[in-house]
Amino acid sequence: MRTTGTLLFLTALSVPAFAQSPAPSVAQTAQRDRMKTCNVDAGTQKLTGGARKSFMADCLASKSAVVPEKQLTPQQAKMKSCNADASAKSLKGAERKSFMSTCLKG
Repeated sequence: MRTTGTLLFLTALSVPAFAQSPAPSVAQTAQRDRMKTCNVDAGTQKLTGGARKSFMADCLASKSAVVPEKQLTPQQAKMKSCNADASAKSLKGAERKSFMSTCLKG
């Protein structure tokens, strides 16, 4: 009986601690919703690796996820091409870095 009373007392003390946690702000809620939407969109497009990371960064920054080719600068077009080539060759780590460096210079 004494244990039950102690347990009830401790439970009653812990309930207000949970009730006092602040609700997420409007900005936090909006960011969480944007994260969910971007994640679903990336999954729908079956993006992985660097492409997914880039898409998520642009999407979370509220930028357009798909940039038409005509709006790409020459450097961006070259970067996109080199990145696609590196991905096609399944390069990772130092090999990818070296390939990208050479590709972007040449």
